[in-house]
Amino acid sequence: MKRIHIVGRKNNGKTQLVVDLVAELSRSGYRVATIKHTHHRHELDTPGKDSWKHRQAGAAMVGVLSHQLSAIFVPVDASAGGEDRYRLIEPLLASCDLLLVEGNLATEAPKIEVWRAVVGSEPIYPGDPGVEMVVSDDDLPDPHPLQLPRTNVAAIAEWIIARLGLTKPLGQRPLGS
Repeated sequence: MKRIHIVGRKNNGKTQLVVDLVAELSRSGYRVATIKHTHHRHELDTPGKDSWKHRQAGAAMVGVLSHQLSAIFVPVDASAGGEDRYRLIEPLLASCDLLLVEGNLATEAPKIEVWRAVVGSEPIYPGDPGVEMVVSDDDLPDPHPLQLPRTNVAAIAEWIIARLGLTKPLGQRPLGS
């Protein structure tokens, strides 16, 4: 699965950039999957509900299907590496052209940092060589070889397409290719 991570410190605009990139890439015909990565401990399934009880009983996977959404809960070993988690869900994303992940500084995948001077936090890129691009409308405190303005989502999307080596979107390819 071709993926790229949108990283940055709190309130720098990661979520909005992901939303804007999904809209831009989708308009171009790409099928985009997204994941919100968090380092906080969250119970994604509701304790006490039937699906939660199934997991507590030892089910390897638990699914919830409704008229609007479907979800699969897969317990993971906390000691498992982060990249293994992406490999685990990759088959579920096979119908998509790319995956945008919000967060996860520890990844081996390419990263784009969103940074805004007004927030007052230090940027990540000076200490993280995995940050390949910085998205900011501000002057950067330290030089970075690639900076694109936050206001130019189309250019950011074009860079992602080129960086991930994406060809025509899956929906625009002939059957069987």
